[in-house]
Amino acid sequence: MVNPVLATLAQARLRTAPLFVRWCALHGVASCPAAPAIVARFVADCASLGIERLWGAVQDISKLHVSAGLADPTLGGVAAAAIADIAGIEPPRSWPDDSKQRFRSLPYDLQMFIATHEARRDKALRRAQNEVAATLKRFEALQRSARAEPERTRNEASSPATA
Repeated sequence: MVNPVLATLAQARLRTAPLFVRWCALHGVASCPAAPAIVARFVADCASLGIERLWGAVQDISKLHVSAGLADPTLGGVAAAAIADIAGIEPPRSWPDDSKQRFRSLPYDLQMFIATHEARRDKALRRAQNEVAATLKRFEALQRSARAEPERTRNEASSPATA
């Protein structure tokens, strides 16, 4: 038995997710519940819309299923991989190779967050490394001048005064 409130909510979500619903009607598949493979096919077919518009449609699919008390077909697996193919976000360089494939199965918004965070971290790390290198050069120059100063003073003291 389906809760009437959930059924009404699902109908409202169907009206707010028209892109996916129209695509499903065109291809003769059910929009709710949708299998992850169907969502992946929808993403691949609608790739020309661009990731921003497509991601909104995928979030609508997710909300539609969650509001109806169904499993979210957009999380992980083939649906996330299809979105990752379109988004083209590279896994962070600092991640081990065996974890880079796992990165592609994360939802797009998490990929964006992680990639942005890692890029900021890398930039801050490079800036800190450059500051350390510049400070080390200044320190070495000070050391050289400090070693040269006593020698210069000794040379001046031992040389005969010219009159």
